[in-house]
This record gives sequence, structure tokens and C-alpha cells, in this order.
Amino acid sequence: MRISTVTMFEQSTASINRQQNDFLKVSQQIASGKRVVNPSDDPQAASRAVGVDQSKAITQQFADARVSARNSLSQTESILNSVSDAITSAKTLLVQASSDTLSDVDRQSVASELKGVYETMIGQANATDGNGRYLFGGYADNTPPFVSDADGNTRYQGSDNSREQRVDSSRLMPVTENGITIFQSVPSGAGYIAEAQANEGSVTFSGPQVNDINNENFGESYKVVFGEVAGEPTYSVQRFDGTDYVAVDDPALTNQPYSGDGQRVAFGGVSITLNGVPEDGDEILVARAGSAERPADLFRTMEQAIRVLENPAVTAADKAELRNTLNTSMRDLDNALDNVLTVRASAGARLNELDVIDSVGSNRMLNYEQTLSDLVDLDYASAISEYSLRQVGLQAAQKAFVDIKGMSLFDYM
Repeated sequence: MRISTVTMFEQSTASINRQQNDFLKVSQQIASGKRVVNPSDDPQAASRAVGVDQSKAITQQFADARVSARNSLSQTESILNSVSDAITSAKTLLVQASSDTLSDVDRQSVASELKGVYETMIGQANATDGNGRYLFGGYADNTPPFVSDADGNTRYQGSDNSREQRVDSSRLMPVTENGITIFQSVPSGAGYIAEAQANEGSVTFSGPQVNDINNENFGESYKVVFGEVAGEPTYSVQRFDGTDYVAVDDPALTNQPYSGDGQRVAFGGVSITLNGVPEDGDEILVARAGSAERPADLFRTMEQAIRVLENPAVTAADKAELRNTLNTSMRDLDNALDNVLTVRASAGARLNELDVIDSVGSNRMLNYEQTLSDLVDLDYASAISEYSLRQVGLQAAQKAFVDIKGMSLFDYM
């Protein structure tokens, strides 16, 4: 068979081009460090690599979200620590103010210190994060959550929700707390609390004490109402029926004579000890802390304590109001401290949870990187060997072309 010179030239050129293409492909792989430089190199691996790369990007987004969540929770935990210290300071001042040896001037001095603690609490309640958003306003994070009304009372104007952030595909985590949860709530185990209702007499109370939690009416709200029969003081116990306070179904708690010397009154599984002389119409509320009839409010407690310490205790009624208000305020502060510590513990638990999720996310990221490496990364030892082989092949094709080009029948004529 006769092979023309043109055919030899074309085949030699095609061989060189093929060797150059293979050599260039290996060169690109070595330069990029990737086995799959173009999707056509391994369509199946390239397709899987796209999916793994997207999963890796999503995992990184969650990792970035956890950084933001950790910053918010760390700020929340730090502020709650300051609030708990402030509550402890306030309780210490109230214990000091309860001493009978203090004069009105001394109590006014304590009130001045208590005002400073109160202002500190307001400042912490209206704290912002690094982006200027209020931490404890819930979704309403563009305005201060706690403001003073026309009467000088502090009220909450935020939302009752907590901001949440998705820190993993299956975890939507609250990253802040709202002001109600921190400053207007009590722990679930909070018990009864007593409060004098703007009385004009000198009745004081101690307690209440829990006697029987299995009583069928335990947990309901009550009032001890003082009256007068034939010129002698009496007391009656009323129970809140959901609409108003009505007399209890027990004749032994209606229009009973009041002695006013450590008299113990028991009802609904609780008891309260009374001293002093009442005026007709005086009342003492006995209700569960945080209930609708006795809502919790840390700032209201502070305001009442400051008010009663600033007013001189001249009459017996003034002194009774002072003692009753301080007793109630100290119980409120105890509940508030327990609540803040509970919320702080919750924030700490979420910080620990973020550490666990971070660990899982890091392992997941390593798995993705390993899978991606197995799919598209280059085995340098194998690639360098192939590079040398392709280089030899290209050189051989070039040498063969030179030899073939030099062959001519005219050389032998």
C-alpha cells in the first residue's frame, strides 16, 4: 500500500497535537492542584462537587450566624450579671433601711443610694448591642424598651417576643431576652407575697407562710379586709373569683374579732401574722407573685421603696407603711434576683449549646472538605509521573515528525 507524504505529515501533526493536548491538561492540573479543572474532565465528580461546595457554603453561613448569636448572648449574660449585682445591692440597702435606729434623714440617704442603683438598672435595661439595637426590646429594637411616663413610673414599650437566629439547619435559637422576661417576671417556683393597700391604720404583717400546698384553694389570690363591729375591729378574708373579691365560704373567716397582737390568720393553705391597729376599710393583699392580681415589676418595686424611704415616718400609719413596703419590696427583690439568675443561666446554657453546635459544624465542614478533596483534588505523585510520561511522549512525537520529514526518495537517487 502506498502512503503519501501528505498523509504522513497529517498523522504526525495530529499525533503532536494530541500529545500537546494531553501534556497541557496535566500541566493545568498541576498548576491548579485540581484533578477536575473543567466539568468535562469528570462530569459526575464535577456535579457532586457543586453540591458539596454549596453545602459547605451553607455550613459556613451558619458558622457566621453563630458568631453573631454568641456576641448577643455574651452581652446579655454580662448585663444580667450586672443587674443581679444591682438587685443584691438594693436588697442590702433595704435591710439597712429596715433598722428602727435610723432617722428620717438616714433613710433619705439610703433612698439616694437606692436611686443610683435604680438608674443603673434602667441603663442596663436599655442597653444596646454593637449595632445600636436595643437588646431587651424584643422585635421592637429601635427604641428604648423602658421609658418613664408622665407620673415618673417606668413602663415597658417593647414587644413580648425574643429575637431569634438560625444557628444551624435544625436550630432556631433565641439570642436575646425581652424586658418582660427579665424585669417583669418571677421564677416558676415563686410563692405568695403580701402587700398593704394604701392603708390608713398601723397594721403591719409578716409572712405569708405556706402551710398546706394541697389545699384545694392554694394558689388563689386573697385579701384580708378590716372592718368594725360595735366599735371593735374585725377582719374578713375575701377570695378572688376571677372578676372580683368575694367572701370565702368559711364563717370562721368572716367578721372575726381582731386582737392586733401577733394574730395569725390562715386561709387557702397559707397564713399571715398581723400586728397593729387597723382603720375601717384597710386591706392586705395576699397573692402569688407574678399573678394577674400581683404582677411582678422590678422597677415598680424600686420606685415604691424609694418613695417610702423619702417620706418622713412621723405617725404610726407612716411607720406601718414603711415596714410593710420594705417587707414587700425585699420579697419582690428576692423573686427578681431568682428570676434574673434563671434567665442568666438560660443564656449560659445557650452559649454552651453554641459550643456544641460549633464542634458539630467543624466536623461537618471537615467532612465536606475531605469529600470535595476526594472528588476534585489532584494526586501530585500520580500527576507528576503522568507529566513526565506526557513530556516524553510529546518529545517522541516531535522527534518522529522530524525523522519522517527528513525521509525522501530523492536522497537515494
